[in-house]
Amino acid sequence: MIKAWIFEFFPAPREMAERFDPAASERHFQKYLDLWAHAECVGFDGIFFSEHHFGAGYSPAPNLLIASVALRTSRLRLGVMGVVPPYHSPWQLVEEIGMLDHLTGGRLEIGTAAGIPQEMAHVGLGVDEARARYDEAVEVMDRALLEPVVSHHGAFWDFDNLRLTPRPLQQPAPPRWVTVVSTSSARKAAQRGAKLCTGFHPQSKVLEIFDAYRDEAARLGRDVGPDDLCIRRQVSILEDDSQRAEVVARRATASRNRLRADPRVDLPDRPAILDTPTSHVFSIGDEEFVVGTPQSVGEQIIEQCNEVGAGHFAATFDRSQTPEQLKEWYTRYGEVTIPLLHRSGRVCD
Repeated sequence: MIKAWIFEFFPAPREMAERFDPAASERHFQKYLDLWAHAECVGFDGIFFSEHHFGAGYSPAPNLLIASVALRTSRLRLGVMGVVPPYHSPWQLVEEIGMLDHLTGGRLEIGTAAGIPQEMAHVGLGVDEARARYDEAVEVMDRALLEPVVSHHGAFWDFDNLRLTPRPLQQPAPPRWVTVVSTSSARKAAQRGAKLCTGFHPQSKVLEIFDAYRDEAARLGRDVGPDDLCIRRQVSILEDDSQRAEVVARRATASRNRLRADPRVDLPDRPAILDTPTSHVFSIGDEEFVVGTPQSVGEQIIEQCNEVGAGHFAATFDRSQTPEQLKEWYTRYGEVTIPLLHRSGRVCD
């Protein structure tokens, strides 16, 4: 079985790029809340929201989205892939995790990410400091999720005997995920005992990242398998497959143009710039775009997951689609694609 997730970017309303309209903004939220509730009706296993700031998306506080969607659903797993600890106090994140796990009825998934360099630059946070903050924050979070009273003395946080409540409903803690783009980060995830998600890479690089994770887990005596691994890809649903090559080319160009400002991206006309020890390169291959009819999309997902041994697939649906168009895509994906994934059997270890 391959579990079917939505990896939700939650784009800002295009019509408000120049002028904020409160009524339109409220309608935008309501349309997406209805859409995410519909995802449960058509069979998705869960939704991973994302944290973005300064206009990059419409979810600077994705935990609030989780709390809202939890009221409209009863089965969907809900998480963030991922919350960006360098922006937050780790002790407060642990408290929010405890609250959200109760508000979701034990359906919470914890995901963390190091953050987007372009967003961090707006507040003077460089990639080296961000990585240092991230490493220290997840150290605090991992320990505090297991211990009701925690002390810590580090470079960024210093405290004694904090009692963090409420404790998570799922004991000892909800599933933990890390989204990564490098083998070194994959090994760190294995050391923490977290699950792993990656994307923005050709299959060969995804396999290299997953193999590094499996190798590090084996070295530590930890058993991992498909349920610990997730591929994130961009998905477009078509009426037929005749336009597939054209849509893949168009989406690849658009994605590369959006990411061109990031020095870590390896582009055909410009190699990645590795100007710091923590600036990991990632690339955009054609496998990033899963395009076609619901049947074809399901077959492509199964093939990709089997190639690398992933038991989860997170679909980022084309953000240019309206909520109404996405609802139709969700329905078709749920009618055809998700049953294929759920019937696919155990992928290779």
